[in-house]
Amino acid sequence: MRRGLRAHPTPCTLAFWHHPRFSSGRHGSSDTYRAFWNVLDTAGVDVVLSAHDHHYERFAPQRADGAPHPEGIRAFMVGTGGKSRYDVQGREPSSEVVGTDFGVLFLTLHPGSYRWSFESVGGTVGDAGRDTCR
Repeated sequence: MRRGLRAHPTPCTLAFWHHPRFSSGRHGSSDTYRAFWNVLDTAGVDVVLSAHDHHYERFAPQRADGAPHPEGIRAFMVGTGGKSRYDVQGREPSSEVVGTDFGVLFLTLHPGSYRWSFESVGGTVGDAGRDTCR
């Protein structure tokens, strides 16, 4: 992973995998991915996308320990396309928005910024915004 990130330095980089490093859902956060997060943070990755828990959650930029930091990675936990929805079990410190509607996250990466919009199956926008890349 380190070699790949060094070989392809690009602005507005996104990484994704299934189980979340951070989640306020039934399965919760997983420290298993702390090492990945540290590598991605050092490489300047902007966004991490994961799923597994059946809800939507957006986090403030943060470090691998969950501490909010303006130069950290923003995480989206999007498990809203499955057969069921999970209740949130309490909020992680950097959690900014939580939703339990079925829906889709639209992400657009630009050279210096990114946009997001979470839209429920009914077409309602439950969360939207933009941020600059590191």
